[in-house]
Amino acid sequence: MECRTVSGKARGFTLIELLVVMSIIAVLLTIAVPRYFKTLERSRETVLRQDLNVMREAIDKHYGDYGQYPDSLAALVERKYIRAIPAEPITKSADAWQVVVSEDPDHPGIRDVHSMAEGNGSDGRPYKEW
Repeated sequence: MECRTVSGKARGFTLIELLVVMSIIAVLLTIAVPRYFKTLERSRETVLRQDLNVMREAIDKHYGDYGQYPDSLAALVERKYIRAIPAEPITKSADAWQVVVSEDPDHPGIRDVHSMAEGNGSDGRPYKEW
């Protein structure tokens, strides 16, 4: 986009005009970028909560069907309680799940699962305690 003067010569944008436009863009970016990263963090936390709920529900269903806890998370996949072991959304690894073994000698196996991700969630609690 160029401006034309009355005499017909082409005239470009001045340095001041360019600086004003660049400063407006910079202000908009300083507002948008932090919100974008917070949204990404919240979405990962939502996926983590959902994955934990699904795996815990599958463990409970396994216990209800067989009267014992599964030996491993892979047993839940083998017996079709879940399609696959989900990748932990914070660490992005399927091996980042910490299993809690049952202390009951009559019902051995995995009774709960937690994330092994470092750090705290937006609620201030460590991911490992979710």
